Amino acid sequence: MIETWQQDLPHGITLSCRASGQRGRPVLMFLHGFPEAAFVWDALLEHFARPENGGFRCVAPNLRGYERSSAPTDVKDYRAKYLVQDIVALMDAECGTGEPVAALIAHDWGGAIAWSLANQHPERLRQLVIINSPHPGTFLRELRTSPAQQAASAYMNFLVRPDAATLLAEKDYARLFNFFEGMGATAPPGTPGAPIGSGWLTPKVRDQYRAVWDLGLDGGLNYYRASPLRPATAQDPAVHAIELPPDMLHIPQPTLVLWAQGDIALLPGLCDGLDAFVPRMKLVPLPQATHWVVHEQPARVIAEIGTFLKAQ
Repeated sequence: MIETWQQDLPHGITLSCRASGQRGRPVLMFLHGFPEAAFVWDALLEHFARPENGGFRCVAPNLRGYERSSAPTDVKDYRAKYLVQDIVALMDAECGTGEPVAALIAHDWGGAIAWSLANQHPERLRQLVIINSPHPGTFLRELRTSPAQQAASAYMNFLVRPDAATLLAEKDYARLFNFFEGMGATAPPGTPGAPIGSGWLTPKVRDQYRAVWDLGLDGGLNYYRASPLRPATAQDPAVHAIELPPDMLHIPQPTLVLWAQGDIALLPGLCDGLDAFVPRMKLVPLPQATHWVVHEQPARVIAEIGTFLKAQ
């Protein structure tokens, strides 16, 4: 059973949350990406809350700017330090002030927050699970040196346009649904070249996404606008204008990295050299899977996370 509520945080932000499991149990916290929402984790929330699977308290917030969470209008309010502040405050509310979660599990933009939080507040999580979300050290390197990743990330310069929300909403969110459909989300299972678990974008799931997107898109787009980690253009130096100190890149926790090999936006090269920043890493490549692997292969994702949690 999934419970939902609005969690007020001490710094004036409210996060719309979903959860399963008893309060007081060890917490697994799940962070979604763009253009998704907390509901994408529902199967995992219910699975890991069951006593036979650990009996965790499983919590998934809608991140700042998404669904019914607070959505500030100033782009500066979407800088990493504020996104991390939200999740640390939610950890305090769920675990007790200063207490750690058993694991932080994150995908895409949720992973960007998780990488930062794990580095800045290592005492707040015992384990980290990342699903197709680039570490800032390897992302910066690839955006500077890899033509393939530069091309794969070119969409980010569309998403920072001031009219991006209007364009994405046109024709029943055609461009947003194409993010999914372009990676086999509507291909019948067994279609040659399609990922395992294709065809997941059912009418019901479409309706879930429409209900979220109808509440606004600019909050999610502001993550891109606030970040310099995107390909450079003639008008914007982007990644060439920043330096990341080594002490901002080290991840000390045991970390599971699941990487769908068919992600056309975040290429497997982002995992090359990752162990230099994440020395306690277990990397699991997922063949015949795309960026939307949580939708495509929930059982595989659950199994890999379950094995990792038990091993620690």
